[in-house]
Formats: sequence, C-alpha cells, structure tokens
Amino acid sequence: MSRSAPDTLGGRAAIAGIGATEFSKDSGRSELKLAVEAVHAALDDAGLAPGDVDGMVTFTMDTSPEITVAQAAGIGELTFFSRVHYGGGAACATVQQAALAVASGVAEVVVCYRAFNERSGRRFGSGVQHREASAEGAALGWNLPSGLLTPASWVAMAAQRYLHTYGLTPEAFGHVAVTDRRYAAANPAAYFHGKPITLADHAASRWIVEPLRLLDCCQETDGGQAVVVTTPERARDLRAAPAVIAAAAQGAGRRQEQMTSFYRDGLTGLPEMGVVARQLWRGSGLGPADMDVGILYDHFTPFVLMQLEEFGFCAPGEGADFTAAGALPLNTHGGQLGEAYLHGMNGIAEAVRQIRGTSVNQVEGASRALVTAGTGVPTSGLVLTADG
Repeated sequence: MSRSAPDTLGGRAAIAGIGATEFSKDSGRSELKLAVEAVHAALDDAGLAPGDVDGMVTFTMDTSPEITVAQAAGIGELTFFSRVHYGGGAACATVQQAALAVASGVAEVVVCYRAFNERSGRRFGSGVQHREASAEGAALGWNLPSGLLTPASWVAMAAQRYLHTYGLTPEAFGHVAVTDRRYAAANPAAYFHGKPITLADHAASRWIVEPLRLLDCCQETDGGQAVVVTTPERARDLRAAPAVIAAAAQGAGRRQEQMTSFYRDGLTGLPEMGVVARQLWRGSGLGPADMDVGILYDHFTPFVLMQLEEFGFCAPGEGADFTAAGALPLNTHGGQLGEAYLHGMNGIAEAVRQIRGTSVNQVEGASRALVTAGTGVPTSGLVLTADG
C-alpha cells in the first residue's frame, strides 16, 4: 500500500563533497585502498577533515567494512554505520540512509562510498558461477537451468519483449549508447574520453545476448567513489555550493526478484522504479518537466528507456524517440557505458557537479537533477536541487 503523506525528509540534508579515484581496468591496489582514497578526496572537496565524520554508509557487496575504512582513513568515533543491499540498486539509497541519519540528528557528517576492482578482480558481468545456498540462490534456480546465467541474459528477456510489444528494433537501444558516449568523449575522467560512437557502430557491435549488443552493456571498472552528506546549514559554510537532497526513495515492486522478475504481469516496464518515481515526485513537489538533467542508471541500455517511461518523461514505448530528440540532457558524465561502472555512485557525483555548475558537459542553468540507481533489482533514487 502506497503512502499518501508528503515526504518530510526533503531539504533536511545536502551533499557537500564528492571524490573519486581514477577509473581504470587494473587499479593495482586493494579495494580498501581505493575506498580510502575516494573518502579522502570527497572530504577534501568539502573542506572537511576525517575527524569531522561520524557516519559511514556503503553497499552490502562492498568488501571494505565501514569501521575498517574509518580506521584506515583516520576517522574517529562513529555514531552511525549502515549497508544497503541489491547491488547497484543501493547507490541512491546510501545517500537516503545518510540523509535520514543527518535529519534525525543521529550523525552530522556521513560519508557514502563504494570501491571495487570489478575488472581486475571479481567481474559481476560474468554472472552466476554457482548457486548460492540461500533464498536468493534458490530463486535463481528457476532460471539457471535454462541458461540464463548472466545479468545480460536476464535483461535480454525483458528487452526482447519490449521490442516486440512496441514494434521496435534493437536500434532503439542504440540512442542511449550514442548519447552516453557523446558525453563521455568530452569527459577527461571517462574511460571512453575522445571516443564517441554512432548508431552504425552500435549496430555493428557483436551480440552478447540478443537483442543486446556489446555497446548496450556497461563497462567493468576498477575504482572508488565517495560523497559527503551533512546538514544544509553546515554545507553552506564549506568549500562548494551544496546539492540539497529534495527527495530520496527506495522501491521494490510486487513479485520482485533480482533482475529475474519474469513472473510479473509484464516485462516492458520497471515497477520498482515506478515506486521510486511516485515517491520522488510526491516528496519533492516536482515532476518530469522540472528536471534540468537526468542521471539514469545505465548498466544496460533498454532499462534507461523504461526508466524514462516510468518517471513520466514520455509514454510507454517512446523512450528511444525521447532520447534521440535530446529532450532531457541524459548521463552527462558518460554514464556507466561511457565514464565508469561504479554501481551508480559516479552518477550521483555528476548530478552534484551539474548543480554546482562544474560539469565538463554543463547544462546551462541546471538546478534540478534526477538520479537513479540499479534497475531490475530493488532500487532507489534522488532528486537534488540547488540551495535556495
């Protein structure tokens, strides 16, 4: 049952610092080292010291525990520490957790981080190598015998149905890939800096799992990203203009599974993101027409189109035309397809840069940004706005 009461979190916390390591395919150092570097960079960006931090949030998947990162980074006592589940779906929820802690007074300065060697170490794109002895592992048992072993294969099922339902071809997905790579080409931090692509390049890339081609799939990246959340009042006294958290939400749909929700009423949408969308619009008092930029989780191109539709930017089946028209600046850092795959945390950082006016692909006058986390899994989202 959905809530009807307004969100009271909005405006009570802000992102005051962002920091990252370089994005590479072989970092040459431990995931703990990457986490500490990202945390230090974010604190330096905010003009804060490690001793100012009293809260830490990360993903359940992260191999570097909050207290270990705190110790290695020179952070002292913690009054709040938390982890969020469901892979990339946790990205915006880490900021929501931090905002809840700050708004309630449990902590004053909370760092959210994610760091991994996803290319030189564990490669999530390789999928399930064995079935886990858990409820989640048992659920996968319905799909593994059919050869659905990887995230690409799970998303391909929904993508194929989407194309069939709306009478589209795989070129529809190419518009997302081309848009992301165009922005990445102008971003010196992006892995694909200086390397735009065309629709012809997309169509010529090899099949991964039909109807998904190589250029429909995000990268594998080594790196770390961190963001600092504090009160708007404190943020105003720090180095950069704050990005106010106007709304934050998590969402899971009915009959939700982890990227294998094949038994829902339909496969052409993302109900979990619909749950997030309703909360964000209600909580912020804003809507699609108010957004200056969209940073939409892009581990696979088809789910970007479905997100645009779930959030009401366009009607079902019209996401490709909407993207091709450039009606909304989309993934201006290059996204996970073009900049780096950091489980969506680098997308939050780009939204902050847009609000600050410091993006390499700056949208003129941008003051409102939508950010989403992983799709096909229980997920999360944010609406960030300029202060005042």
